[in-house]
Amino acid sequence: MRAALFQMTSGIDPAANAAAIVDMAARAKGEGADMLFTPEMAGYLDRDRRRAAATLRSQADDGVLAAVREAAARHCLWVHIGSLPLKDERADGRWANRSFLIDDTGAIRASYDKIHLFDVDLATGESWRESSVYGPGEQVVAADTPWGRMGFSICYDMRFPDLYRALTNAGATILLAPAAFTVPTGQAHWHVLLRARAIEAGCFMIATAQVGAHADGRVTYGHSLVIDPWGEVLLDMGDAAGLGLADIDLTRLGDVRARVPAIANRRVIPQEVQIS
Repeated sequence: MRAALFQMTSGIDPAANAAAIVDMAARAKGEGADMLFTPEMAGYLDRDRRRAAATLRSQADDGVLAAVREAAARHCLWVHIGSLPLKDERADGRWANRSFLIDDTGAIRASYDKIHLFDVDLATGESWRESSVYGPGEQVVAADTPWGRMGFSICYDMRFPDLYRALTNAGATILLAPAAFTVPTGQAHWHVLLRARAIEAGCFMIATAQVGAHADGRVTYGHSLVIDPWGEVLLDMGDAAGLGLADIDLTRLGDVRARVPAIANRRVIPQEVQIS
């Protein structure tokens, strides 16, 4: 499988972001890619909630999703949209942070809403309250592709290994972790967490990231990664936007799982803890 990762600096103009993804779909196909991967918030990245409220659309009306589906069909290319912010029909009015898997006919094969929401105050003075804007997903999602079963996650999810345990118990062999990581947390934890998730799951990990200074004032870490089941980094895109390619040898999965059969050796862990 040849994977193409689009490391983006998404802004506050959905049409411009859509055009960039469509252009990269053509480039990826020209490079022989089987599938294009984009980061979290690929279609719109804006911390100004009032401006975002006037811009966001529902899934049925989202122009970025429509443009990417058309490009996937035109180029006969599978696409994973890391996520799009969408107005949702939740009773509490919160939005959805939603991934999409699109096949080479432009059909949506699966979607996933981010389960774990980033609520934190950083030492840098940055404060994030995703849960005040987005409602959490409630469903673990995996989907079959010509290259194996892919398990979905988004950004902050990577800190919660139980999600990946559920995905691999369901047969996932390629894990997806699109992100818009802050620079301080990226420098400290991005590589080590993603390598750990790949190793403990015995899976390939594809983590496509936002990078650089964005129109809304934030700065993201970049370093989109492809990691094999042994924890070897096959691609690290550093801190520049653009297209990266990685050839994934799917036979590696069986070799690694034979050497360290961690999934086969798993036990059900009791939820009650004996404290002495």
